[in-house]
Amino acid sequence: MIVRSFGTHDGSFHADEVSACALLLVFDLIDPKKIVRTRDSSLLEECEYVCDVGGIYDPGLKRFDHHQVEYGGELSSAGMVWRYLLDQGLIDEATFHYVNRAIIIGIDAHDNGRVLQPEGVTTFSHIIANFVPITYDAPEEEQTAAFMQALDFVVGHFRRLLERLDYIRACKDKVAAAMAPHLRYLIFAEPLPWQENFFDLGGESHPALFVVMPSGGHWKLRGIPPTRENRMQVRKPLPLSWAGLRDEELQRATGIKGAIFCHKGRFISVWETKEDAMKALEMVLK
Repeated sequence: MIVRSFGTHDGSFHADEVSACALLLVFDLIDPKKIVRTRDSSLLEECEYVCDVGGIYDPGLKRFDHHQVEYGGELSSAGMVWRYLLDQGLIDEATFHYVNRAIIIGIDAHDNGRVLQPEGVTTFSHIIANFVPITYDAPEEEQTAAFMQALDFVVGHFRRLLERLDYIRACKDKVAAAMAPHLRYLIFAEPLPWQENFFDLGGESHPALFVVMPSGGHWKLRGIPPTRENRMQVRKPLPLSWAGLRDEELQRATGIKGAIFCHKGRFISVWETKEDAMKALEMVLK
């Protein structure tokens, strides 16, 4: 066996094996120069990790394929490797679920044919598919070069995703402090990621309806979603009479001089100062 090596199939590629490879690189379990793309079983047997080829799912043997009839689960090689990293203690449960919700579930579902592509919607898996050479008869050297280009992109994406999670975690105490008064709103003195922490800290049962926070030199008043899963909804929308208004129109509708903008979806509004945002909050709560 070649230590720290990775094997996957050659030819066209998909987001699942590219992501599986990327995750092993991000967590420093394989070397970039030891990546092999082949269907030659004798070469694959020499690899420490084999993904999306070989017909075996056995984390103990570091084999992660999902195409065989014997496997009846919903994971692709990406989900298999992500679960392996959890079982190996390289990530904790919170990290597992955050990244799983952010990207892995979608990759697995797409690769196993459980997700259709709605018109006009491009998923992460479709983006990776666009790295595949355009011509179907592209030589293997071109296919491998394209795979490595896609791999660099995915490695960067995962690293940024994990760095973003570190930042979210660093803000957890500030979110907890804002939640502590148990009011119908949260106020933050600085812009920060709050939604993930809010729901991790029991936000579904918290009475807060709005968030007040500085943003881009102004202040925003934003509605809070009812649950983590329903992030496109809000517990209480902003007034219908504010919808889509800006500047003078919104100033006349609210009587607040520092009014700047209210989204037509009534989930967010922007104000000149904190005092302006607080006045708007008071109006909405009444």
